[in-house]
Amino acid sequence: MEEKTLIEDKEAQLQGESVDVSRSILGKSAFAAFKYSDFRLLLPGALLSNIGTWIQWSALLWLVRDMTRSETWVGVVNMANFLPVLFFVLYTGSLADRLNRKILILSSQAIMMVSALFLGIFSSLGFLSLALIITFTTINGIAFVFNFPAWRSIVSDLVPGDDLLNGVAWDSASFNMARFLGPAIGAFIVNKMGFSWAFYVNAMSFLAVLGALALTKTKTPGYKLQSGTRRHIFEGIKFVTKNVWARNVLILLAISSFFGVPYIVLLPGLAKDVLHSEVLGFGFLLGATGLGAVIAAPLVSVLGRTFTEKRILKLVTSIFALALLAFSFSRNFALSTFISGILGACYLSISATINSLLQSRVERNFRGRIMSFYILVFQGVFPLGGITFGFLADLTSIPIALLFCGCTITALALVILVFPILDGI
Repeated sequence: MEEKTLIEDKEAQLQGESVDVSRSILGKSAFAAFKYSDFRLLLPGALLSNIGTWIQWSALLWLVRDMTRSETWVGVVNMANFLPVLFFVLYTGSLADRLNRKILILSSQAIMMVSALFLGIFSSLGFLSLALIITFTTINGIAFVFNFPAWRSIVSDLVPGDDLLNGVAWDSASFNMARFLGPAIGAFIVNKMGFSWAFYVNAMSFLAVLGALALTKTKTPGYKLQSGTRRHIFEGIKFVTKNVWARNVLILLAISSFFGVPYIVLLPGLAKDVLHSEVLGFGFLLGATGLGAVIAAPLVSVLGRTFTEKRILKLVTSIFALALLAFSFSRNFALSTFISGILGACYLSISATINSLLQSRVERNFRGRIMSFYILVFQGVFPLGGITFGFLADLTSIPIALLFCGCTITALALVILVFPILDGI
C-alpha cells in the first residue's frame, strides 16, 4: 500500500492531476474549486441543465413504453440517443483537445436545447410519433457526443493546479445528483402536467448552462494539430493497445455496460407490468439509481484510501452481479427500489474507478482522446445491450432478461477474481 501511494503521488506531480475524490471532497479542501469564479458560476448552471436532461430522458422512456408496449422499442430509442457515441466519440475526443472547448460546448448545448423544444412543440400539438421521437433523439445524441468530451476536459481549464481534483469531484457529484433528482421531478411533471412540459422544462434548463458558460472569462484555446486528424486519433488507439492495464479495464467496463446497465431500459416495463406501479413508481426506480451513484461517489473514494483499484473493481463487480440476480427475482416495489440504488452505486463505482485510472496517467493535451475511449465504452456499448435485452424481454419476460444479465456479470466477477486480468493497475 505504501508503494502504491508513492507511485500515485509521483504521477500527480508529473501530470498535475489525479482523480482522488476522497482528498478533494472529504478532505480539508472541500470547497477549493469554488474560489475560481468561473467554476462557481458554471456548476449551478450545469446542475440545472443535467436535471432537465434527466427529466426529459425519464419522460421519453415512459412515453415510448406507453406508446408501444414493447421493451425493444424502448431499447431502440435509447440506442438512438447513445449510438452516435460509437461512431463519433474518437473524433470528438480529438476535437476536444484541439478546438476551443467553450465554443464546442456552447454549440452542442444549443442544438440539444432546440431538439428538446421541438419535442415539446410536437407533443403539445399531438403530432409526436415514434419516428419523430427517434429523429430528435438521434439529433440530441449527435450533439451530446460533441459536447461530452469537451465538457469533461474543460474542468481542467476552469480549475487549475492542485485544486483540479476538487473541481473534478464536484462536477461528478453534480451530475449524479441530477440523476437522482431529474427522474423523480420528471415523473411528477408527466403525472401532473403531461409529457410536453417535461420537454419544455428541459429546453429551458439549457439556458442556465448556456448563460453561465457565456459569462465565463477563462480562455479555453485548443492545441495546434501537429499531425493529421487520423494520426491524432491513432495516438490514442496506440496508447490503449500498448498498455495492457488500460485495455483490460476498458474491456471490463464494456462488459459491465453491455450486460449490466441495460436494466435501465427495462425499468419502465418492470415498473408497469412486474411491480404494478405507474409513472411515479418508474421515476422512483430510476431516481434510486442516481441516488445510489450519489452515495457511492464519496464511499468509493474512502475505499480508495485503503484498497487498490484492483481490489475495488473485484469487490464492486461481485456486488453488482448479486444485485442484478436479486433484481430479477424481486416482485416487491420497495425492495426493487432499494436494489436499483445498489445497482447505481455499483456501476458508478466501477466507472469512476476506471475513469480515475485513465485520467491520472495522461497529460492535459491527451485527456480528450483518452476520455473519448472511456465514453465510447461507458455510453457507447450500453445502447447495444439495451436493445438486445429489450428484445430478449419481449421474447421471454423482463425477469428472464434481467436474470441473463445477472448470470453474465456473475461470470465476469468470477473471471476477474480467479484470473490475473487486472494485474498491472
